[in-house]
Amino acid sequence: MKSVPFLDLGAVNGLIRNELDAAFRRVLDSGWFIMGPELEAFEAEFAEYSGVKHCIGVGNGLEALHLLLRAYGVGPGDEVIVPSNTFIATWLAVSECGATPVAVEPNPLTHNIEAAAIEQAITPRTRAIMPVHLYGQPADMDPINALAGKHGLVVIEDAAQAQGALYKGRRAGSLGNAAGTSFYPGKNLGALGDGGAVLTSDDKIADEVRRLRNYGSQVKYQHDVAGYNSRLDELQAAFLRVKLSVLDGWNDRRREIAGRYTRLLEGKGFELPFVPDYADPVWHLFVIRHARRDALRDHLAKHGVNTVIHYPIPPHRQACYAAYAGQQFPLAEQLAAEVLSLPMSPVMSDEEVDRVVDVLACFDPRA
Repeated sequence: MKSVPFLDLGAVNGLIRNELDAAFRRVLDSGWFIMGPELEAFEAEFAEYSGVKHCIGVGNGLEALHLLLRAYGVGPGDEVIVPSNTFIATWLAVSECGATPVAVEPNPLTHNIEAAAIEQAITPRTRAIMPVHLYGQPADMDPINALAGKHGLVVIEDAAQAQGALYKGRRAGSLGNAAGTSFYPGKNLGALGDGGAVLTSDDKIADEVRRLRNYGSQVKYQHDVAGYNSRLDELQAAFLRVKLSVLDGWNDRRREIAGRYTRLLEGKGFELPFVPDYADPVWHLFVIRHARRDALRDHLAKHGVNTVIHYPIPPHRQACYAAYAGQQFPLAEQLAAEVLSLPMSPVMSDEEVDRVVDVLACFDPRA
């Protein structure tokens, strides 16, 4: 029997092959490959889509977060509050500024951090809060923003998994002071290579990020600060313009798949995703939990169902953060031991969803 892929990017991109081919030829024929009209057009289109004034295309999602922190003046001696359970890029962006990531545990239902836990971690050195819209579901942002306002802190969204997600009717990326996002190929809005962007309605921050991404320069050969080379190239911008035009439709299909999983797996012994009333997720991932996750994953693999663990080792247990080894984040470690991401993509059929459910249903937790 044919296996069920976790994510078939060949099939996904095949849906828009002609449009991608046309975008490639357009850039090739133009002879303009860096900082040109495709980037300018994509930045305008994605800013409008996201509900912000500015989109600044950069090299990847990590650099989007790092450049934002730099633009806000975050540096050595400062602290930035981050989730204990996230992809390591969230932490690395803070470390690259010379600042210290301060981890807080997430809500056990949503897996996102929330204001009550964040407040306990604020110190006189805290400069920013970086909530992650994990798995494509927005964090509860209004209380976080209120808390940040009370303490004079900046809120930077890590929106890498949430392009198109809604919080009380507003797009992810428009919910804090600024946001960083990623266009890694597997994202809901994925390039055909690396890419990322900063989103903000703050004119000053937008100008500073534009300068930092381009060697610290606003005028050619004049370098006001020590900047970086982090620019979303013309080809990826052209591809992303094509994909942005179909993003809502593809997200709707993800919602249908998530709904089908939820209906068919209800009461089957797995902890399913919890969606609060304020959130309309885009289901970058459909993550279940089980106490015998590794045995469950082996069972699925044996029957041709491909899964991924997001994330098997929390940041504080990584070798590059050995200084955190003595700190305790039990929920992050529990999630790392129990979460499993099921197949999810806009090209997944109902029959494939049903097959995944059938294989899950015959898992014997005692085996």
